[in-house]
Amino acid sequence: MVMGSHIVVGIRQFFEQIGELSFFFGRFLKEAIKPPFEFSELLHQCYSVGNRSLPLVGITGFIIGLVLTLQTRPTLEEFGAVSWMPNMVGISIIREIGPVIVALICAGRIASGMGAELGSMRVTEQIDAMEVSGTNPFKYLVVTRIIATTMMIPILTIFGDVLALYGSFLVENFKGNVSFQLYFNQVFDALSFGDLIPAIVKSFFFGMAIGLVGCFKGYNCKKGTVGVGVAANTAVVMASMLIFILDFIAVFISDIFYDL
Repeated sequence: MVMGSHIVVGIRQFFEQIGELSFFFGRFLKEAIKPPFEFSELLHQCYSVGNRSLPLVGITGFIIGLVLTLQTRPTLEEFGAVSWMPNMVGISIIREIGPVIVALICAGRIASGMGAELGSMRVTEQIDAMEVSGTNPFKYLVVTRIIATTMMIPILTIFGDVLALYGSFLVENFKGNVSFQLYFNQVFDALSFGDLIPAIVKSFFFGMAIGLVGCFKGYNCKKGTVGVGVAANTAVVMASMLIFILDFIAVFISDIFYDL
């Protein structure tokens, strides 16, 4: 009986969170198109989201390229298909691995950071002070951050993909003496706009989800300083779940178009 009541409460809280997040997203859309626009703060957030995430995304992408090639090469050698390595790695990274891994990394760094930052501003009443002074804290704090993540995650994804492919090339060059030109000619021969465009489009939605969840958790933070840690942790979990859901939807839609 107790377990059943806990399940009911958990389900109710889940749907309440979905409703509140939807209302928060609707408010974002309304505020985003209404002047005045905070361009200087938007540029600052783009720098914070993009430039400061470059080292982490670059190192991770490079290592993914190395590991994916090292793990896959022996299997392809058994079937005499090692010449297909650039094609396989290029399609895998561009279509799926690159966008998802970069988004998950950014969810861990950016969503938690936004949740903690806005949460601390909420519990220390800085957001309330902005409202009293006549400033629109939602437009200044939330809209700029969500737009910044929506713009920067696709750029970070491209950056991570390039370094992942370069890492894969280094392994092929060392193991199979494959030249730079030959490797990337095979990669680009295997790719098409049907591979690149869906990956870039879904990375925009990944970025919006990361910014939306991070700001939502931080802006609505409660329970004092303890709530700041809760907001940061739940922001990462919720953003990661949204990324997987959005990725499934994107792949499902892409498959429909491929079949047409």
